[in-house]
Amino acid sequence: MAKLSSPSCDRNKQPILEHLSIYFRDRKNVLEIGSGTGQHAYFFASQLPHLNWHTSDRPDSHASINAWIAYSDSENIINPLEFTVGVDGWPSENIDAVFTANTTHIMQPHEAKTMMEMVSDNLPKGAVFCQYGPMKVNDKFTTESNQAFDQTLKQRGFGGIQDIEQLVSWAKGMRLIATIPMPANNFFLVWEK
Repeated sequence: MAKLSSPSCDRNKQPILEHLSIYFRDRKNVLEIGSGTGQHAYFFASQLPHLNWHTSDRPDSHASINAWIAYSDSENIINPLEFTVGVDGWPSENIDAVFTANTTHIMQPHEAKTMMEMVSDNLPKGAVFCQYGPMKVNDKFTTESNQAFDQTLKQRGFGGIQDIEQLVSWAKGMRLIATIPMPANNFFLVWEK
């Protein structure tokens, strides 16, 4: 199968990398929840060679992820683990960091809650979770375009944009240490166990 490509991954990879370079500088094993096309893993693993980048997603995404891994010269990308939040157990031990991008608003609220709880329950003390995507603040959309996007998501059967305070309430055992505004009305959240 050919590599699938997402324009948003190309647009957001550099701004995300700037923050991952800081918060993952002393990490070793990163689990990416929802690797999607595989583009982020391909790019971040090449730019952060000190990390073992563990990909994961639903089985129907594995072909594209594997195609990106095959295309890569990096030896620090791990083949995708089968991981559907709410269905599969925590996919790996020895993980000291987690990254997810543009997944929380796709998941149903109960799935997003489960993800936050699983990350909190399974990361060791001192570990870091970096979460990227659109978020509400104080239960309000940050822009009209995000409100329209949320309506479109829900019409398509997705869960919609979550509020940061809601995520905090679900992430018991983790502390939100940074809320960083990003391009295209997104946020980069940094959690510490």
